[in-house]
Amino acid sequence: MPHLHDFLRDYGYASLFFIVLVESFGIPAPGQTLLIATAVLAAQGKLNILVVLALAFSAAVLGDSLGYWIGRNGGRRLILRFGRYVRVGEAELHRMEASFAKYGGWFVAFARFFEVLRQLNGVVAGTAEMPFRSFLLFNSIGAALWVTVWGVGSWRLGHHIQDYENLIEEAGSIFVVVLIAILLVLLGMFVRHHLKDREPR
Repeated sequence: MPHLHDFLRDYGYASLFFIVLVESFGIPAPGQTLLIATAVLAAQGKLNILVVLALAFSAAVLGDSLGYWIGRNGGRRLILRFGRYVRVGEAELHRMEASFAKYGGWFVAFARFFEVLRQLNGVVAGTAEMPFRSFLLFNSIGAALWVTVWGVGSWRLGHHIQDYENLIEEAGSIFVVVLIAILLVLLGMFVRHHLKDREPR
């Protein structure tokens, strides 16, 4: 069985685009985790960071746009029917719709940073019949911020990981999973800290 980093080196671009795409229109998938993994590999010279960022951004915008189309064509019924698989019921959907009504486009922009909202914000926007041009604008802003924080952030952290190749050869795929989890925690703390600093006093 090939190591995970070998798979990502050979198929990372296609995998990243596909997984981020399907996650963005409502299917549970590890898009954010894969963005971090490919960005770390790019820091080690295995992938091109500009290609990683461009693919993640394009897939995020396109996937959310597909989610918007799904929402405009009966998305609420679909969420209520299949939402239990991602722990989303009528109460959770109502809260999302209330947040959307309150914050509008900024809900779309920042929803990408939160689990479940990342998968469903396009569907909710479509259900609420948000004008598509406005949705596309805020969707693009959110995708750009998300790619910068998790993609560029992971890439920069990846430069500080010493002897990455040898560690992966010794520990295999389990080490990669642990490494990604650590990066998620560190980046999450970084984002939360900066968001707190920007909150009005």
